[in-house]
Amino acid sequence: MKFKPLIIFVLFLTVITSFLLPSKSFASWAYLFVVWDGYTYVVSEEYVTEIDKEIGHVTKYSDREGTYSGNFSNIYKKGTKYYSIKGISTDEAIAIQEKDGKYKKATREGEYAGNKNDFLEPSSSTIIIGILLLLLVIAISFYFVEKKGKK
Repeated sequence: MKFKPLIIFVLFLTVITSFLLPSKSFASWAYLFVVWDGYTYVVSEEYVTEIDKEIGHVTKYSDREGTYSGNFSNIYKKGTKYYSIKGISTDEAIAIQEKDGKYKKATREGEYAGNKNDFLEPSSSTIIIGILLLLLVIAISFYFVEKKGKK
């Protein structure tokens, strides 16, 4: 079959793309959370008043389920500040500044899976897809050059 190498190449690209750009989400929207320093902190209804120092802020907000990197949140907008709490390690909990100036406690749940896939940022995904399409065009070109040479 003359198209066998091309079909194998297309199947190979499909498999590679499915591993590099998974359709399933690594993040869980079962609760409201923030990500700081690679860890998920679940936001509680508890307010805290013993605030220590600013430790970071939200760098990416989305209410759409997905996998994001950086200091991500599914509740707080970009720029919302994180603070340490006096007498509590950031390994246990942090405080999130609300719009009204109050601080909500967020308890550390565990490591955030999204940070393990930083190379899958939307801009990187576009680059990966572009490279795969370029490889496909090159493969098709080689096929037609080879086919023309056999005539």
